[in-house]
Amino acid sequence: MQILHTIPAVRAARQDAQGSLGLVPTMGYLHAGHMALVRAARAANDHCWATVFVNSLQFGQNEDFNTYPRDLPRDLALFEEAGVDAVFVPEAETMYTADFSTYVDVAELTDRLEGAARPGHFRGVTTVVCKLLNIVQPHRVYLGRKDAQQLRVIRRMVRDLNIPTTIVPVETVREPDGLACSSRNVRLEPHERQAASVLYQALQAAQQRYTAGERNADTLRAAMHAILAPEPLLNVEYVSIADDESLEELTTIEGPALASLAVRIGATRLIDALEFGGDCTSTR
Repeated sequence: MQILHTIPAVRAARQDAQGSLGLVPTMGYLHAGHMALVRAARAANDHCWATVFVNSLQFGQNEDFNTYPRDLPRDLALFEEAGVDAVFVPEAETMYTADFSTYVDVAELTDRLEGAARPGHFRGVTTVVCKLLNIVQPHRVYLGRKDAQQLRVIRRMVRDLNIPTTIVPVETVREPDGLACSSRNVRLEPHERQAASVLYQALQAAQQRYTAGERNADTLRAAMHAILAPEPLLNVEYVSIADDESLEELTTIEGPALASLAVRIGATRLIDALEFGGDCTSTR
């Protein structure tokens, strides 16, 4: 497995990688969800590459950039064991020069949900992903469905900027109690970890009512709140039933929809989502 630290090194290695290339971009501290992305990339491409970069641009002033979990030696060992061919591990100065001044903004789609809760977050995400796609030039990029808004924002950016890559969504990997795998889960205290299981229970409550025929979005939101409210450790930031493409809040579900939520448990912020009645598989 090649470990690449500079852009010239990536581009030289990329020239030697003939055939299709699948990319798994990460911020490291790998979990089972990341490894599912790697397996999907390995299965569909001649080459599987990954990146590890904790991107400061997508963290707000009061967010957890400095405390975000990191363990690069472990990450590299897991990637190598999984058959990753190359990992790009840039320093911050490699990605952002001292006079860096160019950013990528996806309008409207980033104004709500995570975008409203974390101003500037998606500008950081789209900027770094656009740079990584330009540097690596993969045929396919593998992203998890848990970060549902991020998936849609990156898909829109790729479409609007005519970037020649395909965004491939991969199903959320969950712990036995349903909690979505996340690098931030490690920061939960045992009692907080137990409380976190209600996130998926809330999404399931809405899904069960949707499957039974309920299409009133307020009723589905209320079903989610009813599961979350009794848990005293949770601080609910938002509960959403939105259009699957525009992410605008719905009154009545008439097509594909996205149920999503964000909560804080102690110092840890968690998100999760489920899709109703549709699929967000993307083609170029």
